[in-house]
Amino acid sequence: MNKEHFSVTKLDKTFGATVRDVKLSKLTEGEVKELYSLWLRHSLLIFPDQHLSTIEQIEFAKLFGVMEFDLAPISNVRSDGSIRDPVDDDVVKSLRGNMEWHHDSTYMPIQAKGSVFTAHQVPEEGGETGWADMTAAYKALDPKMKDKIEGLSAYHSYVYSQAKYKHKPQEESEFSGYGFDVDPHPFRPLVKTHPETGRKSLLIGRHAYGIPGMSKKDSKALLDELNDFACQGDRVYHHSWTPGDAVIWDNRNLMHQASPWDLNEARVMYHSRIQGDASSESGLNYL
Repeated sequence: MNKEHFSVTKLDKTFGATVRDVKLSKLTEGEVKELYSLWLRHSLLIFPDQHLSTIEQIEFAKLFGVMEFDLAPISNVRSDGSIRDPVDDDVVKSLRGNMEWHHDSTYMPIQAKGSVFTAHQVPEEGGETGWADMTAAYKALDPKMKDKIEGLSAYHSYVYSQAKYKHKPQEESEFSGYGFDVDPHPFRPLVKTHPETGRKSLLIGRHAYGIPGMSKKDSKALLDELNDFACQGDRVYHHSWTPGDAVIWDNRNLMHQASPWDLNEARVMYHSRIQGDASSESGLNYL
């Protein structure tokens, strides 16, 4: 394809680009190949003014791989339009958890490959989504820390990460419980290699805990230290949403988080999750 059919503007970060002059609902085969290449290069692609329908979003996501799940609302709004309780609602508890840095589905047997996210209704203030570059973070570690973590692994658990929000499986809850029932908890290296680019990155985030050979206190301290180091400076980008925006990110080397907003205000987003390749994204205890 002619690369001039759409414009690509790199973010002023270690990753990410905004792509314009493209219609995601009407891509040619050549455009799909070019976007996939751009995605591997930049890890995060932002597409303003797309206004994808839910069906169009799913079809776009499928161009990047097999789906882990087609579509899920990430929203504090019920189907009848009412706002969920900002404290006690289980769906809101999951939204609060998402405000911490994480990779998607590290708590599942197979970590997600990537995700597509679209904005439908956004609050007046707050509610941005942030991403952090774990490849650049690993590269920036001092040699001593690289040596320390090279052979270490941690467990990942949604039960663990949601416990602080008093969130647990309940039969009467509207929350589906996705991720609560995984046993054993997946075991993953702190340093992983991207299967398509060959680059090393950190695999950490809020779901990680329990590094074998360390006390709970020391394990948490090391994971917190890595998270704090990684998620700063030009390794981080927060996107202010406009309805109609669509993004796709590489979950294998980016962490992400939602920014807080007034939970009495509506925020309606839709998430499509792309399944990881079992050969590279399975937990070590699921290989």
